[in-house]
Amino acid sequence: METVPNEKGLQQKPFQNSIMIVSVLLLVTLLPYPTLPSSVNVGIVNGTEAMPHSRPYMVSIQRNNKHICGGFLVSEQFVMTAAHCYKAGEILTVVVGAHDLKNGSRMAVKFYHIHPGYESKSLLNDIMLLQLNVKVKESKKVNWISIPKKDKDIKANAKCSVAGWGRKTTAGTASAKLMEVDVTIIDKKACQKYWRETFSTSRMVCAGGRGGFCQGDSGGPLVCNKVAVGVVSFTQKNNCDSPTLPNVYTRISKFLPWINCVFGGVKQELD
Repeated sequence: METVPNEKGLQQKPFQNSIMIVSVLLLVTLLPYPTLPSSVNVGIVNGTEAMPHSRPYMVSIQRNNKHICGGFLVSEQFVMTAAHCYKAGEILTVVVGAHDLKNGSRMAVKFYHIHPGYESKSLLNDIMLLQLNVKVKESKKVNWISIPKKDKDIKANAKCSVAGWGRKTTAGTASAKLMEVDVTIIDKKACQKYWRETFSTSRMVCAGGRGGFCQGDSGGPLVCNKVAVGVVSFTQKNNCDSPTLPNVYTRISKFLPWINCVFGGVKQELD
């Protein structure tokens, strides 16, 4: 398990994620063999403004006090997000309890737990846990969301949703207020047919519909039946408005042993 402390901790090499990933995405056209995602910092497209604080688990991950990615609370001290949201050596902060990004409470990150199998080029195992410096206090504006308790497939055609503060159109600007949109899970074999070798049927899940995510939404949760089942990972480059390929998420249930290991290690430290 790779653990990268903040600026006050020891310096440890975070595997291959020292390469900067600029945006999320692949070629616009439906090629037989699309290239690997060269960017990843993926807004909600064709969505609506969420009811304020209806998603108290949502957090804004920021660099130099500017939003770069989404994330979500999975416990009182941990935020789950995409591994590609972190660049080696940088300092991130987390804003909790926000609907409008002008508000909310800023929290420091104590440790960056990056999945040891994360591959920055292919975005395989694109998942990370941010351990907060202090525990959050549960309230109407701040709470965590459940994740799967065991590894199982997400059924095709399941109705889910995704939310974030990212761009609302390909060439648009980021949203100051939290946006959300409904999406539908696509069969994993169909996803592999679309994305070919880029897609892992065991470690990824894809979804489509009238809307989806765009730049600035990376790391946010794919929510089905009030459970976070995926992490926003990548989609097509420069084509958030009308993608010809489905959006791709990291499938959380595949990583439960690693997640429980991180949680367990922190519990032991406290004991």
